[in-house]
Amino acid sequence: MPVYEFYCNACNTIFNFFSGRVNTRKHPLCPRCGQGPLERVISQFGILRGRHQGEEIVPGLDESKLTRALSILEKETGSLNPDEPRQAVQLMRKLCDITGLNLKPGMEKILQRLESGEDPAQVEAQMGDALDEDDMFELSRKVPQKKTRKSPERDEKLYPL
Repeated sequence: MPVYEFYCNACNTIFNFFSGRVNTRKHPLCPRCGQGPLERVISQFGILRGRHQGEEIVPGLDESKLTRALSILEKETGSLNPDEPRQAVQLMRKLCDITGLNLKPGMEKILQRLESGEDPAQVEAQMGDALDEDDMFELSRKVPQKKTRKSPERDEKLYPL
């Protein structure tokens, strides 16, 4: 039984919705303010794994930007061709553009090599250590580090979808 997360911009809150079956099309109204339809977001479980309570993913990053960026990218990943790594590189660059993140030098070098058409297996064999780094991103110096809006609140109640 899947649980989906949806973001309400008006409340700046992420809500959890339970569905009795896989339902990728339904977008509910906000259970708090009634606005909607809400924007589906990617669960942060994988992002937050190993992260301590209150610890920022990237110091100074507005997590609501990250949540919105991941939601946008989720829609685009379905059309990726696994035999064309340049498409994945374009998505990674788009994530950086939306969030104001920069790739650390090792990851940047990997993406440049993939963009130039090198074989992904060969790049991974030679530079795989950069993929194992806990922090592949850093906040861009060009983007103001002051948050314009606080991180979204998480409503832990489970609502029916």
